[in-house]
Amino acid sequence: MTTIDPDSALPIDAVRLPARRRSIPRRVAGSLWSFARRSPFSAFWGVIALAIIGMAVAAPLIAPYDPLKSDFRAMAKPPFEKHWFGTDQIGRDVLSRVIYGARASLTVAIGAVLFGTTLGALWGLASGYFGGRFDVVSQRIIEFLQSFPDLILAMAIAMALGAGIDTVIVAIAITRIPFGGRVIRSVVLSLKEIQYIEAARGLGASHLRLMARHILPQCVAPYLILATAHLGVAIVIEASLGFLGVGIPPPTPTWGNMLADSLNAGLVPPWWLVLFPGLAITLTVLAFNLLGDGVRDVLDPRLRQAV
Repeated sequence: MTTIDPDSALPIDAVRLPARRRSIPRRVAGSLWSFARRSPFSAFWGVIALAIIGMAVAAPLIAPYDPLKSDFRAMAKPPFEKHWFGTDQIGRDVLSRVIYGARASLTVAIGAVLFGTTLGALWGLASGYFGGRFDVVSQRIIEFLQSFPDLILAMAIAMALGAGIDTVIVAIAITRIPFGGRVIRSVVLSLKEIQYIEAARGLGASHLRLMARHILPQCVAPYLILATAHLGVAIVIEASLGFLGVGIPPPTPTWGNMLADSLNAGLVPPWWLVLFPGLAITLTVLAFNLLGDGVRDVLDPRLRQAV
C-alpha cells in the first residue's frame, strides 16, 4: 500500500483546471457590451440602425396599410388620425410607403456594399500580394473608376443595364470597388513583408494559403470599417437614382422615388411628402455613418491606444 506524503502535496491554488471556453453568444454579448462602454454615442446610433433594419424586415407586420392601395376619399391629405404621415396625391398612405421604402433602400444598399466592397477587397488582396504588372494594371483600372463621380458612374451603368433592383445593386456596387481595392491593398503591402509571413513562405506555404490563412484575417477590421461607412453613401446614391428616375421603377416604394413623386403634386409639393422620406434618408445615413465611426475607433489600433 502506497502512502502520500502530505508535505509533497500541491496546494489547492496551484492546481489549475483547464479554462472553460465561453460560448459564442456570450462572446458576442461581451464584445457588444465592450463596444457600448467604449463608444456609447456610436452604440446609440447602432441601435437606431438596427431598429431601421428591423422595421424593414417586419414591414408587412407593422405597416398600417398596403403601400400600393389608394384611398380616393383621402387624396393629398396632411397628417391626421387615420394617416399619421398623410397621404400622397392618389391617396396612398405615406407612413406605409416609408416603412416599405426602408426595405427596398436597405436591400439595395446592403447588397451593393457587400458585393462591391468584397469584390474590391479580394482584388486589393491579390493586387497587393502579387504586385508587379498585375498590380500596375489593377491600379490604373481603379484610378479610371475613381475618376468618375459616384452618382454619375452609377447612373450611367443603371441606364445602360436597364431599370430593376438587381441593376441598381450592380451599379452602386461598381462604385464601391475602388475604395475596397485601394484600402485592402495598402494593408496587404504592409503585411506581406512581416517576419511570420516570410517564415511561412520559407516553410513552403502556397500563395493561396498565405493569403487565406495569414493575410486575409488581418484585413477583416478595415473591411468592416469600409462596409459600415459605405452603407450611408450607398443609401444616398440609391435615393438619388430613384429621384432621377433611373433607380427601382414604380410602383415599388423607395425613399428616392417618393421624393420624385412629390414633384408631381405641383410646383410647391406638400410638405409631408418631402419631410418624411427625407427624414428617413437623413436618419438612416446618419445612423450608419456614426456607427461606422465607432467601429473604426474600436478596431483601429492607433485610435484604440489613444482612447
